[in-house]
Amino acid sequence: MRQAIGTRPAADLSVEFVDASSYVECLTLIDTYEIDLVVLDGEATPTGGIGIARQLRDELDDCPPIAVAIARAADRWLAAYAQVDATLAHPLDPVTTGATVAGLLRDRASAR
Repeated sequence: MRQAIGTRPAADLSVEFVDASSYVECLTLIDTYEIDLVVLDGEATPTGGIGIARQLRDELDDCPPIAVAIARAADRWLAAYAQVDATLAHPLDPVTTGATVAGLLRDRASAR
């Protein structure tokens, strides 16, 4: 995902990544840092990104935008149920991924 997003998804934006390799690490990062965008892997196991996205939406008052990478177009309905802001299709296209991330970050910045 890092390679598809890059450190500059748009000319006016730069990003800093923090990584989580487990469900607990993900929630710890969300609780510890001011996160502007969450990008989750919908295919991760044992806890997938769609489940984490739904939990974040249910539990956080000021939930950051969430993008979920999915392998099957049929999983878009699950992503919609989880109330994600965007879905990204595997394999990740850097142009589409960068544009999606940039749009979500700009939306977040303008809402503040």
